[in-house]
Amino acid sequence: MSQVEESIEVRVPVHTAYNQWTQFEDFPRFMDGVERIEQRTDTLTHWVTKVGGQEREFDAEITEQIPDERVAWTTVNGEARQAGVVTFHRIQDDTTKVMLQMDFDPSGVAETVGDKLGFVKRQVSGDLQRFKQFMEARGTETGAWRGEV
Repeated sequence: MSQVEESIEVRVPVHTAYNQWTQFEDFPRFMDGVERIEQRTDTLTHWVTKVGGQEREFDAEITEQIPDERVAWTTVNGEARQAGVVTFHRIQDDTTKVMLQMDFDPSGVAETVGDKLGFVKRQVSGDLQRFKQFMEARGTETGAWRGEV
């Protein structure tokens, strides 16, 4: 298993950043390589990704969700093996630190080499940067799910 840990400060309140992160179907708007996500239940999502010309499909289950604090997940079916957590930390009333930690198992030669070359770390960093730009340009979330898992 490989690990990546990245964080970014976003100029929105914690509840705004958290609310947006619960809108999984909007992830393709700021996550490079994510083609689409279908929210099948409160805790199950189906992902279609295309990275480096390789399309992958998998299901991810939300294992923990605490409003304004954290969302944790693990893959349960499909062509990817990963688990992670994103946490939200109040820096100021209008600034949130978003921290993402992920464990993943590269499969095949291309993914293993890409991992060794830091591709996943750069991907996560870029996704967080695009999340920041998306949120700061909008100033508000596209929706919210405030349930707890």
